[in-house]
Amino acid sequence: MRKTMENPLVSLATVSLLFIGFMLIYQCFSYFSNQAILRQKEPLFDQSNLNKSNTEACGDTLECALAKASMGNKTVIIAVVNRAYAEQDVESDTTMLDIFLNSFWLGEGTRSLIHHILIVAVDQIAYDRCQFLKLNCFRLETDGVDFKGEKVYMSQDFVKMMWKRTQFLLEVLKHGYNFIFTDTDVVWLRDPFTMLGKNETEDLQISLDGYLGDPWLQSSPINTGFYFVRSNKKTISLYEKWYAQKDNSTGKKEQDVLSDLIKGGIINQLGLRVRFLDTLYFSSFCQDSKDIRAVITFHAACCRSITAKERDLKVLLSDWKRFKKFQPNNSSQTTKWSTHTWCTQSWGNSLKVKGN
Repeated sequence: MRKTMENPLVSLATVSLLFIGFMLIYQCFSYFSNQAILRQKEPLFDQSNLNKSNTEACGDTLECALAKASMGNKTVIIAVVNRAYAEQDVESDTTMLDIFLNSFWLGEGTRSLIHHILIVAVDQIAYDRCQFLKLNCFRLETDGVDFKGEKVYMSQDFVKMMWKRTQFLLEVLKHGYNFIFTDTDVVWLRDPFTMLGKNETEDLQISLDGYLGDPWLQSSPINTGFYFVRSNKKTISLYEKWYAQKDNSTGKKEQDVLSDLIKGGIINQLGLRVRFLDTLYFSSFCQDSKDIRAVITFHAACCRSITAKERDLKVLLSDWKRFKKFQPNNSSQTTKWSTHTWCTQSWGNSLKVKGN
């Protein structure tokens, strides 16, 4: 009889404990659910305040952008882009920026370098495109000057954009960063730092339209579309003297002015050590590399329009892919570059300008 009475009591106590436990769990669940709903109604954080604190921490927006893209030795890769280079038009399925970035995928030892490229956008569309691609991006203010369309070689707007670029790069040097400057019509087939980074006593290493056989020859025909410069007092002084000539250089682009300074003896005056790069390694449409097994970069220079550059660079990358495909089976093969037909014809044809 006693055993019979104990069982109902035990059962009642068990049920009571389970009920109390269930109510506690329900109340906890309801509390945390309400908190989550409240948090969803408010922003997780104030993005403007976060950006402000980050900017204050690293000095300024340029410093933040440089620091994010930098290698461990304060070295970055810089490319300046506008709408004409970043946005497809109705007649094309690619952009110059796409071709440039694709070369880092196709090149040897170049894929990781994409994390160290700082894309400097001179208009909002180019900046938005850069952000969409999740690259390191910096919006360069142009003081109301419209740089978004294609700037035809030696046009007034082309010259203005080149000088704006020079002014910006001077600021990069003043921030203490070494950099490779590269036009986006340069394809990277191998890692240039394997050659350019060897001698830290060389202040400037600059590409050429034609190599004359001497890497120290100061009359070499320079091309400012690709070069490596180290930040120091001498190079900052060089850029300051270079940019100071902006208003006294009618009819000349910034490259012509730098060439004049070099030929006028500024290298010796400032105690600079400047190497002029062999086109065997740092090639261009002006003078093709004679050895595909050695070439590092290839610049669509000596070409008048973006459309022509895009078409001939795509052909060049096809040559490169063909070489890579057959290289393991025939290390002695000689691959010849295709003729740069579109760029050759661009000098005689009427131009259809992109991005205007």
